[in-house]
Amino acid sequence: QLQLVESGGGLVQPGGSLRLSCEASGFSLDGYAIGWFRQAPGKEREGVSCISRSDDKTFYARSVKGRFAISRDNTKNTVYLQMNNLKPEDTAVYYCAAASYIATPAGMCVPNPRGTYDYFGQGTQVTVSS
Repeated sequence: QLQLVESGGGLVQPGGSLRLSCEASGFSLDGYAIGWFRQAPGKEREGVSCISRSDDKTFYARSVKGRFAISRDNTKNTVYLQMNNLKPEDTAVYYCAAASYIATPAGMCVPNPRGTYDYFGQGTQVTVSS
């Protein structure tokens, strides 16, 4: 089955860290731009961090810059999102998406409708609370 599977979410205290994983099943992530998006209850989905399809250029939303880091390991067919110094406002469901036709990480981080991406994961919950 061709899909993206997110993992690594959970409950963490403010100031803590989590590492999310986005693993491709049934296809190779090589050649795809990958984006991490999040959606909190009652809010619009937003692009958090994205990585380009070929040269590993990255983009970060202003709200997470300096705290989050995106990386990819094509040998493991996985993209990671390392999240440090987490804040309560980071609480959301985090999704990853893949697109072969988007050239730039900034373009990948524009939250388009799900159907426009080649693949879109089911999400993993991140809750930051004391």
